[in-house]
Amino acid sequence: MMKKILGVLVALLVAFGVFSIFAGADEATTAPAPSPAPSAPPAAAGKPAGSVYYLNFKPEQAQQWEALAREYTRETGVPVTVRTAASGTYEDTLRSEMEKPDAPTLFQVNGPVGLKTWKNFCLDLRDTALYANLKSDDFALIDDGQVLGIAYVIESYGLIYNKDLLAKAGYSADDITGFASLKRVAEDIQARREELGVLGAFTSSGMDSSSDWRFKTHLANLPVYYEYKQTGLSTSEAIQGLYLDQYKNIWDLYIHNATCEPGLIGAKTGDDASSEFILGEALFYQNGTWAYDELISGGMRDEQLGMLPIYIGAEGEENQGLCTGSENYWCINKRASQENIDATKAFLEWVITSDTGRDALANQMGFVTPFTTFDQDYTARNALLDDAQRYIAEGKQSVSWTFPTMPSDTWKDGVGAALLEYAQGTSDWENLRRAFVDGWAREYNAVNR
Repeated sequence: MMKKILGVLVALLVAFGVFSIFAGADEATTAPAPSPAPSAPPAAAGKPAGSVYYLNFKPEQAQQWEALAREYTRETGVPVTVRTAASGTYEDTLRSEMEKPDAPTLFQVNGPVGLKTWKNFCLDLRDTALYANLKSDDFALIDDGQVLGIAYVIESYGLIYNKDLLAKAGYSADDITGFASLKRVAEDIQARREELGVLGAFTSSGMDSSSDWRFKTHLANLPVYYEYKQTGLSTSEAIQGLYLDQYKNIWDLYIHNATCEPGLIGAKTGDDASSEFILGEALFYQNGTWAYDELISGGMRDEQLGMLPIYIGAEGEENQGLCTGSENYWCINKRASQENIDATKAFLEWVITSDTGRDALANQMGFVTPFTTFDQDYTARNALLDDAQRYIAEGKQSVSWTFPTMPSDTWKDGVGAALLEYAQGTSDWENLRRAFVDGWAREYNAVNR
């Protein structure tokens, strides 16, 4: 169902500095001039040298990656294995797989914090086609002059909404320009839900492992982003929690204007939320551009879909766009055999330069990529990506992905537990504040000692 996309998106993201939050003080700001796109590598004579094992992070693209691997093997004879970790289990799966003799040759980290864990496994990618065709060092993880990770997809998230249902309620996206107007519209819809034929304004805020990342990580990005913006920081060993009242604003709005009572969200899943939205039981669904295929395959149409910024009540948020960034950085395992390292480099070059690879990433997986090889014919487009582009074109400030600087998964789990306890009425917001602020300092010290 994919259409073709706006090629200017990644260039505009660079121009607006979406990724500058992760740039080191002594890193270059521009990648080397791109090399010409070569044709796909020829099939090896006789037995192919080396093999590739990719541990994929994104379950929603598992089938496309497996199909692409089969095609590469068909063309070259080089074996490519793709395994996809279940949602929320990537780090545990990676740790387990890295202990095996046939460990992944290609894996990913989620940003600077993830890189700290896997730095000693990461090959310097500076001499690869992957880096030569990167639009900017803003999309690379650089440590001591070594390029240890390269982003391969740029994504946006916000409040996906059903245009038809919003119009039925008497509103449009133009009526929602900040937290106050979002609250007014959502509470009106919740009060009229029987009249409108919905169960709630928002889908359920599921707090099981398939869904809680949307709130303990993606929603928590907003208070961290605004604190960094106010303090001029790009990372912190001790977050102050300056915007936790605003975090409470949006969390209260979600849980009290949803398809279920707050006390039930511990049992709600990601599938519950997507199903509620697809079936028209809710108007708003916090998720991102990666959810497009699931919504379309569930029967929704491009014309029904839009995406709004997540407003929390921060000053100046009327100029805010969507949350845009990446936590998907490819790394090559330098502990693999040289044959497998070379095979993995060649596979990635083929992925970002061949017609087959570029079509798969852009038009089948729907990825906006940071590589110069993806021209007008290989740029993804859909209703959600169009809204991401529209906000940038209107001069709105994209919200940087600050969550890769969150100190650990343990910190996120603590925040998630506190959010759930607050919703269930078994603890107060001060417990969340302690998990957020005290937990950050504790986990930062534990990870960096």
